[in-house]
Amino acid sequence: MRAFLSVYDKTGVVDLARGLVDAGWQLVSSGGTAAAIRDAGLEVTSTEEVTGYPAILGHRVATLHPKIHGAILADPSDPEHQADLETYEIEPFSLVVSNLYPFGQPDAAGDAGGRRLAEGVDLIDIGGPAMVRAAAKNHAHVGIIVDPADYDIVLAEIRRDGALGANTRWRLARKAFAHTAAYDAAVVSWFDETAPEDSDEADALPITVHLALERVDELRYGENPHQRGARYREIGRSSWMDGITQHSGLPLSYLNLFDADAAWNLAHDLARVSPGKAAVAIIKHANPCGAAVADTLEEAYRLAFECDPRSAFGGIVATSESIDDATVERMVGAAQADVVIAPGYGDGVVEALIAKRKNTRILTAPAPGKPGLALRQLNGAWLVQEPHHFSSAQDEWRVVTERQPTETELADAAFAWRVGGWVKSNSIVLAKDGTAWGIGAGQQNRVEAGEIAASKAAGRAEGGACASDAFYPFPDGIEAAAAAGAAVIIQPGGSVRDEECIAKADELGVAMVFTGERHFLH
Repeated sequence: MRAFLSVYDKTGVVDLARGLVDAGWQLVSSGGTAAAIRDAGLEVTSTEEVTGYPAILGHRVATLHPKIHGAILADPSDPEHQADLETYEIEPFSLVVSNLYPFGQPDAAGDAGGRRLAEGVDLIDIGGPAMVRAAAKNHAHVGIIVDPADYDIVLAEIRRDGALGANTRWRLARKAFAHTAAYDAAVVSWFDETAPEDSDEADALPITVHLALERVDELRYGENPHQRGARYREIGRSSWMDGITQHSGLPLSYLNLFDADAAWNLAHDLARVSPGKAAVAIIKHANPCGAAVADTLEEAYRLAFECDPRSAFGGIVATSESIDDATVERMVGAAQADVVIAPGYGDGVVEALIAKRKNTRILTAPAPGKPGLALRQLNGAWLVQEPHHFSSAQDEWRVVTERQPTETELADAAFAWRVGGWVKSNSIVLAKDGTAWGIGAGQQNRVEAGEIAASKAAGRAEGGACASDAFYPFPDGIEAAAAAGAAVIIQPGGSVRDEECIAKADELGVAMVFTGERHFLH
């Protein structure tokens, strides 16, 4: 039996080589891999000895030769193939071990063939993918290993059976094609990121989108208990979820992660636009039922919880700061949360939560990462858009009424607008003094969204702000906001009845601000 070994990631490759030699296999290898095997005192034939050619063009061409690829692709059951092998003195391989330059990964620059690689073009592997794909294509006769985690499994099977079985070769081949697919996707992403500014491809939405995902976690279940669910990530990349530590509680479900992501983003967004303030967001079914900023985390949590205590039961609590003793004392005295997610916890805080809330999933997480394209599957097709973000700056907003908002009212408006941008449409938010007292979410019409927000606020937003995620199509929405106690209304504007709405606000003595930016969220 003969094996070809040429890897970028040399983890465990010497032990694999030693195991193959002990099992009576002959080794062929190239570049740094051959040197590592030889340095371990093992006999190995170099690629140059097989092909008669040294590596050329700065190691760009080392394995691209018929004596390598013919040995990988040969079908021993095909007489024509056997004749070619004999004519050209090619000895087949039964195993290929190869993994690719880690293109697109933070530590991508490294060594290949005895020379230092830079990021970018130098890391576009040619010979490696060709060998991997060739071996995977011929998996009926050849094993292909791209993951060092498979070394021990393969060696155990070879020691037991003398060769790899069909099922193992099939599994390894599938993994190999996934490896090259992820690699090619990373290269395409690099081209998108480095497109010349005057290129047609220098666009926020690339002409093609390439995803290669790997399953990371089996979730407790999907959106409902009868649905299986799992968390995936881009191969070779990590996300903020990979940095989560779970301290206690039941396994996470699909909705736990979905809602935790929403809560985490809202809490950090509010903290980002409220310097020096602590922020707390409480999410229930992907919508905020509480959001507040305050001078202390304890106060922010108290206010966020008091927004809607009934809905907060079984919700997701996210904080922008580490949870301290005062805050945890409030939390254990309030309603049960399904998930608590924070940047950290003071001494004894986790234990205090566990003592009172043993089923609560307590998570530590890093700050949210930079979001990529937003993708949504739609009956076999995909919708793609830029990620959710706030584009209009406060100095671009327009006061359109005779009455100007006070500085305090404008601050309330900015807070209500920020929270409203994270609420499912149609949405109305009533806020005052850094607290969202009434949130009307996900309604089919804006009037009922306003009614829900007013009912939940129960007068607590009197003199504060009302935010609408889209324009008011009729003046009745202005009347409802004023009736709920809003001193200032903030909305995108853009309705054909804007003038009627402005006139109504003037009539009622309410200030109104147009942001020029709609914030639907579905």
